[in-house]
Amino acid sequence: MTGGTSMLDHIFITVTDIARAVAFYEQALAPLGIVHAVDYDGKDGPPGHPDLKGFGAGGRVFFWLRQGAADPRSVHISFVAKSEAAVNAFHAAARLAGAADNGEPGPRLHYDPRYYAANVLDPEGHSLEAVYKNWQLLQA
Repeated sequence: MTGGTSMLDHIFITVTDIARAVAFYEQALAPLGIVHAVDYDGKDGPPGHPDLKGFGAGGRVFFWLRQGAADPRSVHISFVAKSEAAVNAFHAAARLAGAADNGEPGPRLHYDPRYYAANVLDPEGHSLEAVYKNWQLLQA
């Protein structure tokens, strides 16, 4: 949402341990202003709909966890950060919550000199990034 209209409404990722994943994401996403916002009971949806744990910000829920068998290599998720300090705080919080480092906070010159990011692997191995792109925030 920051920096204009998002073309992505939501994403689900599958985790093998939902309680561990919720605890991890509550801690890791807090510096980005993303919170555990809602739990959805799958029986309220169409047949076979999974139970979901939803995270969001600004009145929107856009990141969902579901329990099951997963291949964490099949997804990369990048969350918007509002500053370099928020990227740094995300990396520190995620590491404290049990993430493996997958790229210390800093510029990603191979993308753009203004692209500042940090990368981790969550406890299930999903690739996560927090990124600050100041040119996108200036358009807001």
